[in-house]
Amino acid sequence: MAGTISDIKKLDYDIYKYSSYSSSYLPENIREDNPSNQTSRWSSNTNTPPQYLILKLDRPAIVTKIKFGKYEKTHVCNLRKFKILGGLEEERMVLLFEGGLRNDSVPETFNLKHRTNSGELLPIKFIQIVPLLSWGPSFNFCIWYVELLGIEDSMFILSNLRKYNMLREVEIVRLFLKHCRQQGYVNSFSALQEETGVKLEDERMTELHEMLVNRGDFKKTEEMLMEFIENGLMDNYLERQEYKPQWSLQLTPENEPRPGRRGGHQLIIDPMTSTIYLYGGWDGNEDLSDLWSYDVKTNRWTLIHERSELLDGPTPRACHKMVYDTRNSQIFMLGRYLDSASRTEENINSDFYLYNTISKTWFLICNDTSQVSGPQLVFDHQMCIDVDKQTIYVFGGRILEPSYRVSLSFRNEEETTGQYRYSGLFSYHISTNTWTHILVDCEHPTASSPYVQSIRSRVTHSMLFHHKHRKLYIFGGQRGKDYMTDFLIYDLATNELSNMTPENNNTDTKNVPQSGFTQRATIDCEKDEIYVLTSLSKEKERRDLNINSFWLFSLAKKEWCCVYKSEHSNGENCYQKSQNTCHEPCPRYAHQIVYDSINQVHFLFGGNPGTNSNVRLDDFWVLRLEKPNRGNILRYCKYLLRKQEYEEITKNDPLSAILYLQTKLYDIIDHSDPVQLKEFHKLASLLFKSDTVDGETEPTSLLTCSLGANAPIGGNKHKQQRADDDGHKEEENMAKVMRVESPKSIEEADTSSISSMSSSDCSNSQTQPLQAGVPGTVPATADKAEKSVSSEEASTNAHKTDSSEREAVEDGKAGRTNASNSTATPSTSRSNGGGVTPRNRAVDQQFEMKIRRCLLFNKLVDLMPESLCQPKKNISDFVLL
Repeated sequence: MAGTISDIKKLDYDIYKYSSYSSSYLPENIREDNPSNQTSRWSSNTNTPPQYLILKLDRPAIVTKIKFGKYEKTHVCNLRKFKILGGLEEERMVLLFEGGLRNDSVPETFNLKHRTNSGELLPIKFIQIVPLLSWGPSFNFCIWYVELLGIEDSMFILSNLRKYNMLREVEIVRLFLKHCRQQGYVNSFSALQEETGVKLEDERMTELHEMLVNRGDFKKTEEMLMEFIENGLMDNYLERQEYKPQWSLQLTPENEPRPGRRGGHQLIIDPMTSTIYLYGGWDGNEDLSDLWSYDVKTNRWTLIHERSELLDGPTPRACHKMVYDTRNSQIFMLGRYLDSASRTEENINSDFYLYNTISKTWFLICNDTSQVSGPQLVFDHQMCIDVDKQTIYVFGGRILEPSYRVSLSFRNEEETTGQYRYSGLFSYHISTNTWTHILVDCEHPTASSPYVQSIRSRVTHSMLFHHKHRKLYIFGGQRGKDYMTDFLIYDLATNELSNMTPENNNTDTKNVPQSGFTQRATIDCEKDEIYVLTSLSKEKERRDLNINSFWLFSLAKKEWCCVYKSEHSNGENCYQKSQNTCHEPCPRYAHQIVYDSINQVHFLFGGNPGTNSNVRLDDFWVLRLEKPNRGNILRYCKYLLRKQEYEEITKNDPLSAILYLQTKLYDIIDHSDPVQLKEFHKLASLLFKSDTVDGETEPTSLLTCSLGANAPIGGNKHKQQRADDDGHKEEENMAKVMRVESPKSIEEADTSSISSMSSSDCSNSQTQPLQAGVPGTVPATADKAEKSVSSEEASTNAHKTDSSEREAVEDGKAGRTNASNSTATPSTSRSNGGGVTPRNRAVDQQFEMKIRRCLLFNKLVDLMPESLCQPKKNISDFVLL
């Protein structure tokens, strides 16, 4: 009986190939699991890529998992990053997995991709392991043990091989269909599709191609695109676009109260009511104890009370932390900073407060949390709340102690070496009023015990709670003089602490937020995204990089990307009461930022610009991360369509083109935007651009190739290339202005393909006469020219454009030999006087118009789901000459 995908077992393999090995660390060693034997491993003889191992299975199998064994101790040669490829043939393998190993002694098993994009099982015979980075960056790569798991039942595999080969056959046919349509082989296209029953693309895309490319029905094409967008067919493309940051200064009426300048304060937000709460901070002279609320909807600050200690609330403080319980409308506050003179026995207590936003009353939960199994007095720590489980988590921070307990010698050692005491990870259960010490600091007296979990604690770090994953994410921070960039994950369900290695976190520090700079982090649990704002360093010697940068970490992709980076330096305007001249916040530290996850907006307030010990800021900023929406992409599509239609009209009817420009194009341009207005004026200039041929004037497009008969061939080619480049830059700029990223995957190929085709056709139109006595036939030299064009198209990635399609060119005008000849080339004849005839000029224009429509079609295709469209690749990708 044939097996099933659930019948997983260990698979036998041989070492097929390898890049190198060092000493006695042979590739064969990975077949045996000897964690106590330090030599039982494969080691490359260099860490210079590419290094690899290729494993060969005894027979094709469905490989579902791969297991890596490890040495009994952590090792610098363990693979921090690697990728795994697989396939039926050594030369053609696909990516099955990319990730990394934890630097510990625990074996790890990873799931491999074992299905095609369409969901069919993927049989493979070869597995290639490619090390990319070791835990010791300057060390060679090591693999201790590899075990492959999957199913190799012969009947089951044979059945899936048949399905797999059928899928390959379908893709081969689709490639041929695409090639036929590109080259204008209409009869071949119809016959192949009818015989195989394979569709090139979704019927909607075929109809779009027919309306736009063949018929030139721009109105119907626009209606179809509107329907596509309304049905969400372009939503996936919109989601893939990068965020565009938009800072704005949130000004309030001058006669209304607002918080003053400060740093080290705390902000929290109630997303349900769109209310922000601000407490305390240092104004440059003293600590504050005022409590404010800000209504996002009305843009108004309200002073709840100026001195909380008079209402049984906390004393003035800075560097404290707060969390908001949305279920009970309560604020929890813990920690503060005290200078050395204030660290007396009476003041050093770790008080813990609650504020009820409904009754507007304070409540002292505990006078000193260290007396009830909680943390000692700390500052620069982090707090998160799990509202569902009614649990607060507190991690890190520097521990403060009474001054008399710290000897003068130790105090001097602290200041010079940074050997401070740090707090671990604690949890507080609200309903039972109990503290639990989850992880101790790595230098805690009990950290050496095998039954106690420890963590390398820190300050100025970030900690966020994901209520769906039920995990704490901890990034960066500082410990003494060490600046940290590790990314820790604490799983609350399993109580496991792990170090996540981002996919693009390698030796290139440009791919991650830089360490040692003030970080403020937020999280969007619905999008699985973490946001980190890095700004000014607290250390004066590190303020050479005086910039703000905003980073996004995708938990799904495990990748960092920099959304925003500013060179804005501190200036006089940053410290003035009115900062209308600033368009973004200046670098700072001791500021605070909160995130409204419902409206997807960040709010930033105050901080220390680092220029003067007494100067603090009171500016209030809003950061919106925007992506193009359906309206943006609809305007962009309309712009592309109407621009193409306008260019076609200018060639034949300039008066109608003027009316079209004043109505159809005018309607979709934002005339208050200088960039869009400039592009609009460029479109108007098309009416005044012309090429003179035989005394005749012909309107031309910025994107068109000059077809002048007497112009030098080489000059035409270079002129066309420049025109194409300028045209594509204009369209790309226009796409950005309309808040849509212009598809770049086909841009260069389209330009080069059009350039080579147009210039080559132009060359032949100027040099080749008709065959004598055979009117309307294509000369042999023209046939050769057409073949050379096709070859040149292949070399310039013509697979990404339908620019060479000919089937819509009229048979008579295209100079076809007979009706069945579907490889029509524009007529290249000239009159006896040496000039291009009007008939042939019209043919060339028609052919070029077809090229432009094909370019436009491919731009639109790139906005659609790949599953609906023709293959991205072309036959030319697999043909090497």
